[in-house]
Amino acid sequence: MTTHKFLFFSIFFFFSVLSHSQQNQGFFVSGEVTENSGQTIPYATISIEKTNFSMISDENGSFVFKNIKPGKYTLKITAIGFSNYKKNIEVSLADVNFKVRLENELNELESVTVLGRTATDKVNKQAYNVTALDAKKLHNTTLDLSHALDRVSGVRVREAGGVGSRSELSINGFSGNQIKVFIDGVPMDNFGSSFQLNNIPVNLADRVEVYKGVVPIWLGGDALGGAVNIVTNSKPRTYVDASYSFGSFNTHRSAVNAGYTAKSGFTTEINAFQNYSDNNYWVNVDAANLFSGQYYPNQRVRRFHDNYHNETVVVNIGITGKKYADKLLFGLTAGQNKADIQTGARMESVFGSVYSKGNILMPTVKYQVKDLFTKGLNFNLTGNFNFGEEKNIDTVYIRYNWFGESRKFDGLGGERSRTLRKFKNNNGIATANATYSLNERHSFMLNNTFNTFDRKESDELVPESLVYKQPKKSQKNVIGLGYKFDYNEKWSTSVFLKDYSLKTTYSRSYNPSGNTGDIAYQQYVDHTSVMGYGGATSYYIRQNLQVKGSFEKSYRLPNPQEIFGNVNENIAGNLDLKPETSNNFNAGVSYQTSFRKVNAMTFDLNFLYRDARDFIRSELNINQTMQTNVNQGRVTNYGVDTEIRYSYKNRFTAGVNMTYQNLRNMTKYEPGQEYVSLFYKDRVPNIPYLFGNFDATIFFNDFIKKGNNLSVGYNLLYVYDYYLSWPSRGIQSSKLDIPTQFNHDINIVYTLADGKYNIAFECKNALDNKLYDNFSLQKPSRGFYLKFRYFFDKSRK
Repeated sequence: MTTHKFLFFSIFFFFSVLSHSQQNQGFFVSGEVTENSGQTIPYATISIEKTNFSMISDENGSFVFKNIKPGKYTLKITAIGFSNYKKNIEVSLADVNFKVRLENELNELESVTVLGRTATDKVNKQAYNVTALDAKKLHNTTLDLSHALDRVSGVRVREAGGVGSRSELSINGFSGNQIKVFIDGVPMDNFGSSFQLNNIPVNLADRVEVYKGVVPIWLGGDALGGAVNIVTNSKPRTYVDASYSFGSFNTHRSAVNAGYTAKSGFTTEINAFQNYSDNNYWVNVDAANLFSGQYYPNQRVRRFHDNYHNETVVVNIGITGKKYADKLLFGLTAGQNKADIQTGARMESVFGSVYSKGNILMPTVKYQVKDLFTKGLNFNLTGNFNFGEEKNIDTVYIRYNWFGESRKFDGLGGERSRTLRKFKNNNGIATANATYSLNERHSFMLNNTFNTFDRKESDELVPESLVYKQPKKSQKNVIGLGYKFDYNEKWSTSVFLKDYSLKTTYSRSYNPSGNTGDIAYQQYVDHTSVMGYGGATSYYIRQNLQVKGSFEKSYRLPNPQEIFGNVNENIAGNLDLKPETSNNFNAGVSYQTSFRKVNAMTFDLNFLYRDARDFIRSELNINQTMQTNVNQGRVTNYGVDTEIRYSYKNRFTAGVNMTYQNLRNMTKYEPGQEYVSLFYKDRVPNIPYLFGNFDATIFFNDFIKKGNNLSVGYNLLYVYDYYLSWPSRGIQSSKLDIPTQFNHDINIVYTLADGKYNIAFECKNALDNKLYDNFSLQKPSRGFYLKFRYFFDKSRK
């Protein structure tokens, strides 16, 4: 048995030994904690006075005490920012269930609350540097989850084009695979191309949590510089949320989310969505005649080979609310997508026939139970395995230019590399999470995440090729142990350890005889094991003034796409990649205030420092058609992100955030070189370092008719210019850069019957500015969109 497995089972056995204190059979006392507006309050402290019963409400404000003997009790509920609450209850011959509404301690606010991220999401009170985005406020927009995240301070979503294009997150300078993405705490490592941030409608999420620099122990897996957790509304309920939108570039999106929960606990859920777009938006490019070679700079043309569509459905069925299982769901995720490939890694390469296809077929299981064996021991288990397949099709020996003109060549070939390559990653993930609350102050957590990958490849054009018969396997396991101390609702501190291990199986080619064309392969197995650690602390100086700090010695193991490559995403593999590590420091302050009873403001200020070794970054390959990942010896980053929000009653809200990050190459001597690197202390290229957002919304309540509301909103995205390559390379006049950008979005939303029917109009990139990401890949020009949404929730009747 390996060390990490022995550690996992040893600690779990320790939890089990505590089961001697298991209570005799009794009744349930359950409920939900909310504020006056009806918004749930997560992580409130609930205790039954003069007993040992105490717990923290979950992310939906729900709590359940089991095995309560008949009698009269006093229930006490406390939450930071809210007045203490006591309720007398009597347990007789039945379970007890009720709702609790807490009063906001900021009484001078009267009817005003801060509309937006920080007021409605109490997740922000954690000791970690975390920002929670209230996705429910965006459900009437046509945003996908990636574009919703683009409005969070410290976050940039960088994409390679329009609908369905490859995108990656950047949080405080770390980006791509350095950022871990979860859905309800489950890593999305193996979801495939049909289920990604840039095609998931925002309606799927209840909120989105962004952890910057330090990732809490209960989110398993490896991340160098942060994580995003998409939280769905997992509360058992009967509801329907259906929407359809259409707009420019022949773009169509639809989504249906529905659930049914019977009194018996039988539960079924379905989430289905589709995206379609021609993506034939206008771009400015340099073009050339394929026959004469004549050069035409700065031409405005339409993209002509960028059609994308995907269809995905997620079904879960099972039981909820049972003594042996708070939730037990079996599910299946199925979907497909097809994407034309218009360009290579830069727009100088243009294609007219290459395309990729993919599908996902993933069975899942989710199990949650509270008070397992003993009071205070909660256990979660999830598992999934993706049987999906990815294909890359490039069989047309033709060259295209940006005018859509083509030139056919004789013989066999392709636009990039002739192929009918397909592969299955056979990727599975299992997570187990156990928490034990000793009492109100002390709690422990154990998390284990296991990931398996085994790529099987083939190409019917070269069926006997040995290249596709070589092993591409990996097994990754991350185990974490944490401890949390809470004192008097003002001070909270967490510490944790993480053990990372990776086993990679691959082969390298060699020439055994020295003769031309004689190729053989040698198989290798690499093992990597490292240990990380960290902690976070938070203290409330006043009820509306919080200071916090956190640190993590983080590691990220190279993922299979980086090691073995992915042609569909223009990524070349690198078998020599080493794990990257970083010392991440965060310090922040949050303040809320109000004045004249109708105005409210919040201020958030966060400082960061990163010191990374073997930093993995992407660069162009020799012919600039593919990206490859390389290790950079040492990279440091210091920066700051801040956000200010203001609200006037429930009629107006506005906010601005700004991020500055200074990533520097601190690799003084490159491998094999004795002289100081030319790029020593250079800013790391192709990463934005100064950017921000401004948004404002006006609300017209009871517009035309009571229960109907109108809102008019505006959002500005600003990105300062940055270089595509090292600043010390070349002369000023020849440097390639991405210029300063301004993106203006406008939206008008009209809701009827208290939100049952909704109509939204949006204008994206309203001034038709040139917008770029990655290696100067241009994003969509101005577009107009209309969305219709129907929402029904039985619990709201």
